[in-house]
Amino acid sequence: MGRLLSFLLAGCLSMTAVAADAIKGERQEVFGDTTVHYSTFISTFLQPDIAKAAELVRSKNQGVINVSVIKAGKPVVTQVTGSVKDLTSNSIPLKFKQITEQGAIYYIAQFPVEQQETRTFTIDVGIGGKTETISFNQELFPGE
Repeated sequence: MGRLLSFLLAGCLSMTAVAADAIKGERQEVFGDTTVHYSTFISTFLQPDIAKAAELVRSKNQGVINVSVIKAGKPVVTQVTGSVKDLTSNSIPLKFKQITEQGAIYYIAQFPVEQQETRTFTIDVGIGGKTETISFNQELFPGE
């Protein structure tokens, strides 16, 4: 499972070339002393054993969103919910699951990617007893 941690962290930091957000490249939001990191990518970037360990479907038409919440340099257990909208405003709820490894906590969800298009993600994260919302646009490309 340590390999999953390494891969998801690398994905969180380097997948901007695959699905770039032209407006905001840093892929994080800061709320007081808490930082929320997020990234999206096509699930075929996961190695088969990593996808299996995380119970994710590897497919050129399945995207993954990865969210981590850090406070004072340590991962935080929290509530993460959200949705993704296509250009026609069809909304798909994201069903996040928590993955806990030594020294890391991730929240991951999958969503369909049928064609190249820009999607709008809205992520709600519980921080300090209240809910903070992150919204961003992401151009997605189905894998080959």
